[in-house]
Amino acid sequence: MSEIASKGQLRWSFARWALLCVPLVLLLGIASGQLANSGYGNPWFDALVKPAIMPPGWAFGAAWTILYVLMGLALAMILNARGAGGRGPAIALFVAQFLLNLAWSPIFFAAHQVGTALIVILVMLVLAIATTVAFRRVRPAAAALMLPYLAWLCFAATLNYQIGALNPDAATLAPSTPKAQIDL
Repeated sequence: MSEIASKGQLRWSFARWALLCVPLVLLLGIASGQLANSGYGNPWFDALVKPAIMPPGWAFGAAWTILYVLMGLALAMILNARGAGGRGPAIALFVAQFLLNLAWSPIFFAAHQVGTALIVILVMLVLAIATTVAFRRVRPAAAALMLPYLAWLCFAATLNYQIGALNPDAATLAPSTPKAQIDL
């Protein structure tokens, strides 16, 4: 028997996907940053020379929270579009770019690999653009939800590049740590 779902059933189906995707994307994103000791308060990062366009620390937490919520909603729209052409490749592209997103903080903040992080964010940007294009083919509204993420990735790539240019020795930069005193 083939029945068409009612609008209420479709809304509930999307709500279930959103209730799964938004917290999952947000949790994974926050966990990646926390595990890598991202942002201000990281002694290595604090020791770096920052570009003039560097926003205050609170802006990163606010921006990434909003972006992860929007990304989760976009993914939920695509997951809810069962039977839509191009859905599978769109999901695969999202997963690929999101895995790079999760890898960027550990590469930059924990491994201190500014150059490698720049390559990762540029590949992430290309995959995020491809994801947005694929999302548009399935659900144009999902693609629209990805646009702030694309803009932020461009800004973040610029910051990554400028930090690398201002700190050519970033990988070897070690913040000063107090030496243990030995009492004789």
